[in-house]
Amino acid sequence: MNTHFKLFIVTLLFAVTTAAAETAVIVHPLNSASIDRDAINKIFLGKSQSFSDGTSATPINHKDGSPIRSAFDKNVLDKTSSQVKAYWSKLMFTGKGTPPEELGGDAAVKTAVAGDSGAIGYIDAAQVDDSVKVVLSF
Repeated sequence: MNTHFKLFIVTLLFAVTTAAAETAVIVHPLNSASIDRDAINKIFLGKSQSFSDGTSATPINHKDGSPIRSAFDKNVLDKTSSQVKAYWSKLMFTGKGTPPEELGGDAAVKTAVAGDSGAIGYIDAAQVDDSVKVVLSF
């Protein structure tokens, strides 16, 4: 096998493995609210500002354009990233909402969620530890 073909195969395998990574929606470990996909959707789209127990919810997104953000938008919000961006642009223009804070990377999101009992975010499931609690995986 030539070197270029081997490199292509390795790159392809890496891409497939990366695309298959599981994502975990996380909250603070002391959060005892009932949280399902619909509740997460409403919180991240600004349709709800609290969890089922009345606790204020603070959604935390990854940076726009990141692969994990695109997967979250598609699998949890049932929208493309472009649709989510247009949705928030309209709400901001009309003064009816502010999009979730954006942080760069799993470590930043996990630290923010671990430090705020009302925070909710999402990270690569391989990064989950005892500092956060998983409420949904996809």
